[in-house]
Amino acid sequence: MNHYYQSEPETCGVKIEKHKHKHKHKHEHEHPHAHEHSHETESSFAPAGDHHDLDYGQGEAGTHAPGISQKRMLQIEMDVLDKNNHLAEHNREDFAAKNILALNLVSSPGSGKTTLLTETLLRLRDKLNCAVIEGDQQTTNDAQRIRETGVPAIQVNTGKGCHLDAQMVHDAVDRLGLDDNSLLFIENVGNLVCPASFDLGERHKVAVLSVTEGEDKPLKYPHMFAASDIMILNKIDLLPYLHFDVEACIANAKRVNPNIQVIKVSATSGEGMEAWLAWLETQLCA
Repeated sequence: MNHYYQSEPETCGVKIEKHKHKHKHKHEHEHPHAHEHSHETESSFAPAGDHHDLDYGQGEAGTHAPGISQKRMLQIEMDVLDKNNHLAEHNREDFAAKNILALNLVSSPGSGKTTLLTETLLRLRDKLNCAVIEGDQQTTNDAQRIRETGVPAIQVNTGKGCHLDAQMVHDAVDRLGLDDNSLLFIENVGNLVCPASFDLGERHKVAVLSVTEGEDKPLKYPHMFAASDIMILNKIDLLPYLHFDVEACIANAKRVNPNIQVIKVSATSGEGMEAWLAWLETQLCA
C-alpha cells in the first residue's frame, strides 16, 4: 500500500497521493509558533552562563514571540495542548482496546532512527504485526524505506509543521487499519523541541540520540529527555572514531530524568539490538 498524505497550511486537510482528492480533517491546530513549549523541567539542568548571555526562556510561557505577551502565549499554548491532549487520550483508549503498543520515536535529524527502525522491523516482521507512521515535513522517502521491509507504513507530511499531533496520528491510524495485538512505531519529525509537548496517545516516547551529536544533548534539550521513558544511544560502532563520553551522556540524561532507561545500540553492526528487542518484548507483555 502506498499511503501518503500531507497536511494543508490553512485547512489542515489531508491529501492522498494515490486518490488525488482532499479529506478535510480539521486539526484544531492553532500554531502562532512561539514554539518552545513549556514543561515543568527545571532550567538548572543547563550550566549558568555569564552576564553577556541572553535567555528568552523566562516568564510564564517559557519562550518569546515579538508583540505577544507571556500571558497571552501561555493561554494560546494551553488551548492548543488541551485540544491535542483530549484527542490523544482518545487515541490511547483505542490502542488499549485493541492491545496496540504505540511508541513515539523522537530525535534530532540524522540520529539514525529510520535505520534503527528498519533493522528492528526486519527482526520482528515474522513474529509480530507491525506498522509505522512516518512524520516528515516533506517527501515520502522514509515511508518507502519502511515499506521495503514488507511492513505497512503511512507517510504524514507536516509542511511547515515541526511535529506530529494527535489528530494526524488518528487520521493515519484510520488509514492503516491496524490489527489487534500490533506494534505501532510513530517516527516523529526530526526535532528535539516541539514533539516533547505533544502527546500522540503513545505508551512511551523513545528518544534516539546518536553518539555523533555530543554528550550534552540531554542538557541542551531537557524537555524531550524528561518526557521520554527510554533513550537509545545509537551508532555506538562509531565510538572508536569520536571524542564522545558515553558515561557523561548517560549521567546528563539521568540528571534530567532519573528514571530514564538507556540502551546502547548500533543498528549497523547489530550490537545492542537484542537488548532493544528485549525491552520491546517486555512492553508487549506489560
